[in-house]
Amino acid sequence: MALLGNLRHRPVRRLVQLYLGLALYGVSMALMIRSHLGLDPWDVFHQGLSELTDLSFGTVTIGVGALVLLLWIPLRQRPGLGTVSNVVVIGLVVDATVALLPAGGPLSVRIAMLVTGIVANGAATALYLGARLGPGPRDGLMTGYVARRPGRSVRLVRTVIEVTVLALGWLLGGTVGVGTVAYALAIGPLAQFFIPLFAVPEGTAPDSAVPEGTAPDSAVPEGTAPDGAAPPPGSPAPATPAG
Repeated sequence: MALLGNLRHRPVRRLVQLYLGLALYGVSMALMIRSHLGLDPWDVFHQGLSELTDLSFGTVTIGVGALVLLLWIPLRQRPGLGTVSNVVVIGLVVDATVALLPAGGPLSVRIAMLVTGIVANGAATALYLGARLGPGPRDGLMTGYVARRPGRSVRLVRTVIEVTVLALGWLLGGTVGVGTVAYALAIGPLAQFFIPLFAVPEGTAPDSAVPEGTAPDSAVPEGTAPDGAAPPPGSPAPATPAG
């Protein structure tokens, strides 16, 4: 796929939808962070690294996304505009939103932030994927690996990656809690609900910016991160929900 993808078909709508989705994704992450009730697996990892390095959550998210993108090279994957934008935009927005949101608060407020964050994440996932301008770095890593090794299960590869980052993030001090479970259970159905609402119909020339089987950085398999999101209709069903 070319870096810019196929922008001849509805370019204004797709670009607006892409960046609206990425910005909303960053806001949804910040809401979950401020709830202090648990994060999705990749964000547990990001938060753990942030605690370890004293870097902001958004800076770590950008850094991890860039490093994951480098792993696309041996897989012969090429990023789309949405892929590169995913790395930068989500990290900037999550830092800005965290700075604006109050920390702590009554449990009822924190629960409301968690629920709002999860629902917003599902809508953001559908907006971003529906623009068809490239998968997030973490999802592209998974689909690229499976494409190079056709015998491997997408579900198994996704589960191994996300369990690994969740465990590492927890060991580093990331927040695992009821929100982690709620996200894993809810994000798939939410993304599947929103995707038909925001999917941009393909033009006469097929747009390969979102490869078949793409799930969210990651939904959507379990707890996909900023790139993580749910696969388009017709793709193999993920374990949950990027990334």
